[in-house]
Amino acid sequence: MTYPEREPERTRALPEQQPVRRDVPPPAHQDAAYAAEDRQVKRVRAVRRVNAAINFVCALFAVVLVIQIVLVLADANPKNGFASFMDGFAGAVSLGFDGLFTPGSAKAAVFFNYGAAAIVWLLIAAALTYLIRKFALPSRTAEIRY
Repeated sequence: MTYPEREPERTRALPEQQPVRRDVPPPAHQDAAYAAEDRQVKRVRAVRRVNAAINFVCALFAVVLVIQIVLVLADANPKNGFASFMDGFAGAVSLGFDGLFTPGSAKAAVFFNYGAAAIVWLLIAAALTYLIRKFALPSRTAEIRY
């Protein structure tokens, strides 16, 4: 089977361009634009790292609280090392929500108190990351001045 001859004008994806020379520095008027873009990229990267760290810590605290809820609801042995560690850690990150709700059952109290604290940790993470993005990053419509 033979294929028809291809027309070179139809198969060319882009018009011929001059090769980019990497050994020649850009013109002087482009240096400021490159420097501004580089600063903006570094700022975005730093904001993303800070937000990732905040999300990680707050999510870790929320997960510890949820694990404590599961351990209490499943009647885990409080003398076990892991259970006692999680109880102490959950008590430390409960944001003072211990005793906020006082239902008749101890399990329900842990569920409501630590559940509320876990939700508040997630809301704190969302609020902090929003505020950091809002004030630390330039808006998309902001003009870059040199």
